[in-house]
Amino acid sequence: MSGATPVPALIGLMLLAACGATTTPDPAPPPAVPAFIAAEIETGADGLCYGRDITPAVLETVTAQVLETPEVRAEDGTVLTPAVYSSAIRQQIVRERQEVAFETLCPPAYTAEFVATLQRALAARGFYNGPAHGLIDAPTGAAVQAYQRQAGPDSPLLSIDAARALGIVALSDEDLAALG
Repeated sequence: MSGATPVPALIGLMLLAACGATTTPDPAPPPAVPAFIAAEIETGADGLCYGRDITPAVLETVTAQVLETPEVRAEDGTVLTPAVYSSAIRQQIVRERQEVAFETLCPPAYTAEFVATLQRALAARGFYNGPAHGLIDAPTGAAVQAYQRQAGPDSPLLSIDAARALGIVALSDEDLAALG
């Protein structure tokens, strides 16, 4: 029995192998903070909350024909030398860059129930296709931004006007008076 491994040593090797096989997985890295959360919300003097959006400038490329040499005509009106033109390409600003402030919900309003309602409202309109789990994540922010891009700020931060249009916050007194 000189070549045989003793039973206690064999059990010890098996236990060591089992310990190595059941390593705990590395913890997942924390998720990136989406712009929806990271966007700055300021409280105004009126007690309302405001978000900011930068509307980029819109440029247009314009090509114009510039007269280099005018035509030369004979006394009878016939063209002796045609006019010579060149193309001049320039850019012009159609809309200036603007920083826009818009009313938003104050952070305490973003409860799990509210966010789940927001996700369902966006899903009903075809802007969100994830679960209504009540977590503010990047897909939710992208859906808010896509929805608002139609008529509001191009921001993942939910504007109060978009929340009212989605039917998830009460209408203002002015909105009610206009309906009235």
